[in-house]
Amino acid sequence: MGRLLVGYGRVSSASQSVDIQQEALAQAGCEKVFAEKMSGRSTTDREQLALAIDFVREGDTLVVTRLDRLARSVGDLHRIIEKLTAKGVAFRCINQSGVDTGSSTGRLMLAMLGAVAAFENDIRRERQMEGVAKAKLRGAYRGRPPSIKPDDVRELHAQGLGATEIANRLNIAWASVCRALAV
Repeated sequence: MGRLLVGYGRVSSASQSVDIQQEALAQAGCEKVFAEKMSGRSTTDREQLALAIDFVREGDTLVVTRLDRLARSVGDLHRIIEKLTAKGVAFRCINQSGVDTGSSTGRLMLAMLGAVAAFENDIRRERQMEGVAKAKLRGAYRGRPPSIKPDDVRELHAQGLGATEIANRLNIAWASVCRALAV
């Protein structure tokens, strides 16, 4: 069997369409395309990505339209590329044509793009934290409302229930029960 081009497409929300990515992947020669509507923040819940990585074989190439469709962090990107490399599978990105792990220049380009993406993410996070700090000073930011009522936890504890039973009854984490009782 010859080398196979396998596509992976992803959009973040149900209101978005993955059709444009699927068309681009088909035009790039992908014979099989895995696609999903799922946040890219983590690779753990991305079933189609896992299936695509499992599907590809030595000599195949996994193709995406843009790097951010595959991974949202440099760590995730490198873990995915390591999995593919261990299987003897190349990686290519259509819209960032220099990204092709089949060559040393492509691997260098991938590393540089990943570093730039991480830098942009750090800057975005810093801006967000600055905005939160300013909102707190104005009194406009209060944070997430508490989801645990410590009085309820203490009341159940006073009735003789243990932390595990309290956590189960209130549908909260065991550690949250312990924190509430420590206050």
